[in-house]
Amino acid sequence: MDFTFTEEQQAAAEAAKAVFAGVTPDGVPSPALTPGPVAQDFDRALWTRLADSDLLSLLVGPEYGGAGLDAIALCLVLRESAKVLARVPLLESSAAAYAVHTYGGEELKRDILPPAARGDLVLTVAANGRTGHDPAELAVAARRDGDAWVLDGVQTAVPWAHGADLIMVPAHTGDGRTMLALVPRAHEGISLYEQISTSGERLGEVRLDSVRINAHDVIEAEGAWEWLRNLLATGTCALALGLGEGVLAMTSTYTGKREQFGFPIATFQAVAVQAADRYIDLRAMEATLWQAAWRISTAAGGALPASGDVAVAKIWASDGVRRVVQTAQHLHGGFGADTDYPLHRYHAWAKHLELSLGPAAAHEEALGDLLAAHALS
Repeated sequence: MDFTFTEEQQAAAEAAKAVFAGVTPDGVPSPALTPGPVAQDFDRALWTRLADSDLLSLLVGPEYGGAGLDAIALCLVLRESAKVLARVPLLESSAAAYAVHTYGGEELKRDILPPAARGDLVLTVAANGRTGHDPAELAVAARRDGDAWVLDGVQTAVPWAHGADLIMVPAHTGDGRTMLALVPRAHEGISLYEQISTSGERLGEVRLDSVRINAHDVIEAEGAWEWLRNLLATGTCALALGLGEGVLAMTSTYTGKREQFGFPIATFQAVAVQAADRYIDLRAMEATLWQAAWRISTAAGGALPASGDVAVAKIWASDGVRRVVQTAQHLHGGFGADTDYPLHRYHAWAKHLELSLGPAAAHEEALGDLLAAHALS
């Protein structure tokens, strides 16, 4: 396979670097010093700049006002966003719009994609289930009632739920299928309760009590939810990679300036070895990320389904981002815990990403099950 990025993908990454260059992680109060959420809403000014740079329409087809790019382009942009802890629903809104573009009906596409591409319509996805440990598609039940679907259940830790216009909710039907419903945040039967992530961001517990959704606003295509789940996981791996790269760069700068015994501590063998180990982690995270994004983007076949490549990427991202920030904290010493220095924010975001990805051991078990079910020749 060829991991060389296309001109369009490289252009998206360069545009992202330009937009995120002016973003600082200290734009909101420190989560360590704030009893509630660090902010009530996401960064709307940054969202507007992303829209003006056409970075919200990457995955939308040209016929709906987008660039018609793929998951690789999205991951390149997400990688840059995480380096500065950008507080925007870029992953969730882009992934939900991409699901509509790939699996939705024509009428739904016309209603959703143009305003989403312009940034006028903000989407998010309820992907954590009732507890964060159970499958998200089992947390909400859907039953048909005439020309509508009726939804009942609970989805927890929905990112940016209080600021999004529509929430894409996976739900199981009586015949064992999984569908995706686009539910307005302000809708009869919807209750939204505040939750707070380890990064201090405002999440939402979404309760659905006999919520009626028109069939027009539902995606029933087989495989849509599994595809969307893989895309969200791969995008989260891209966020973990970008955050880790930002932290390692910060650590390199600090250890190059901090002196002990008259020498920068970066010249000490113990420091250099730890930094080199974390660099290896990041390169493994990067290689497995692009493998997963390539499988999703191209629908290329392989010895295992795409979920196998996504599992490998999640294994490296979950463990890797934790090791990177822990080493950074160690090499910074007490300075790393100073709330006037941004490293503690990266540590909090890294923990949130690690929890979102889930433990590496669980993904290793899932990978083992896939290997057992697909004999390798």
